[in-house]
Amino acid sequence: MSVRIIPKEQQGYGAFNGGEIVENKPIGFPQDHSSVRPYSNLFYWAHARAVTDSTIGLHPHQGFEICSFVLKGEIRHYDTKLKEWRPLKAGDVQIIRAGNGISHSEWMGKDGEMFQIWFDPDLTRTLEQPASYDDYRAVDFPVKTENGTTVKTLAGPGSPFRMDTPGVEVFQIELTKGGYAMNTEPGKIYSAYVIEGEVSFNGEAAKQSDFVQITEAEEIEMKSSGGATVFVIASPVTPGYRTYGQLRRVG
Repeated sequence: MSVRIIPKEQQGYGAFNGGEIVENKPIGFPQDHSSVRPYSNLFYWAHARAVTDSTIGLHPHQGFEICSFVLKGEIRHYDTKLKEWRPLKAGDVQIIRAGNGISHSEWMGKDGEMFQIWFDPDLTRTLEQPASYDDYRAVDFPVKTENGTTVKTLAGPGSPFRMDTPGVEVFQIELTKGGYAMNTEPGKIYSAYVIEGEVSFNGEAAKQSDFVQITEAEEIEMKSSGGATVFVIASPVTPGYRTYGQLRRVG
């Protein structure tokens, strides 16, 4: 079993519009100086926060699945397929299957926060497909409560969320005082981000904004003395196709 804690100080950093939107990046681009590079079918992961109302201008994407998970406040989205601004609020999720090309713009309201995560669904296939897009509302996702812990399934069994990237499950877990044991699957890596509070993962302590990678564990035992909010992605250690990073290395 391996538990690796990557504190905020070892993650990448970015900013838009002179610091109006700031990001720490558990998985960043080379210029972001993150200690973690793309792995599994996770290519990029940023935690963005708006210091004031601000807009990220129109910019293009291809191939990847660009997912925005709204944590706080409100964001608005515009793209060249829909050609209209659409609002998203806390708990909502958006996916852009970028396919053969799409451009989009984002507005974030003051104090809004979101994860933007890029998944690699096998670009050798998706680059030939037309772009598509979906919004999902917070009430769309299944929620279960067990011993005071609430688990929302954002992607996985019972969720309406559709993505082409294989083998991915996404959960948001609200821990009260106490613990929660999460079953794991062989051949998967579990990537966690502590949104709020302090929590231990199989005995390894993590605090707010820490990023955690867990492999070869029969289960993940999370414990918190004061409550915590944790975001977890399960994804295959080996996706079964050459990822973008592998294709670039080969080329």
